[in-house]
Amino acid sequence: EGDTVFRTCARLHEALAGRVLVAADLRWPGLSTAHLVGQSTIEVVPRGKHILHRLDSGWTLHSHLKMEGQWRISHTGEAIPGGHDVRAVLSNADWTATGLRLGMLDIVRTSGEDTFVGHLGPDILTTDFDQQRAVGNLAGPVGAALLDQRNVAGIGTMWASESLFLQGIFPWADATTLDPDALLGLIARARRLMTANLPHAVQTSTGIRREGENHYVHARSGRPCRRCGTTIRVAQIGPPTRERAMFYCPTCQGGLAPGDDGRPLRPLGSR
Repeated sequence: EGDTVFRTCARLHEALAGRVLVAADLRWPGLSTAHLVGQSTIEVVPRGKHILHRLDSGWTLHSHLKMEGQWRISHTGEAIPGGHDVRAVLSNADWTATGLRLGMLDIVRTSGEDTFVGHLGPDILTTDFDQQRAVGNLAGPVGAALLDQRNVAGIGTMWASESLFLQGIFPWADATTLDPDALLGLIARARRLMTANLPHAVQTSTGIRREGENHYVHARSGRPCRRCGTTIRVAQIGPPTRERAMFYCPTCQGGLAPGDDGRPLRPLGSR
């Protein structure tokens, strides 16, 4: 989710910006011989779900967490994780950033960052976010449209599911048939939720940060809706090869997903 990436960039920036790299180990095909030692970090900034680590040499180290990646910060000299999960290790005199299970890692000229982020729609977490443009980009099933980073950058499956539920919108409704005000409210809701969660590692849409109580529908398939008691369901949404899980309440959001036969669901994670 975009708010997780935002927090990650803030931590990386705090640890690395203005400091010279004294060690750099990129364990990625084609990058293992890259020489970054001696270069200083200018800034680490997010663009949607992408991380841009800009160096004073005019190069940018670009990374993407995908579903399982993370960057960890530790004091330089402390033991770092071993094994195949490590994709990058960047150290200055004080701090070391270790990239684990990264989904993407590239080096590109800072002037050419659009190679990786130029296709993205308006970033939902920027101060100059263009809400009207984001709404205008939405077409097709609205849930899938929210997840398409070309329309609006930063929203993942959790905030898409939670925002659609809170606005009472059927995820498979054609966005072009929905009232523009409803779409504006949907985008505004997602932005409000994500912005409110920027300071916190445990994300919540309910206002409660206890595990199991922090979401309305996300990861709650097979459990009762917090509003109406109907069983929360999950179905795939999006074009072939790009399907994502969408959690929803058929009562609060207007029916069953296409292809959902309504058969009973066990709670997610149960045996």
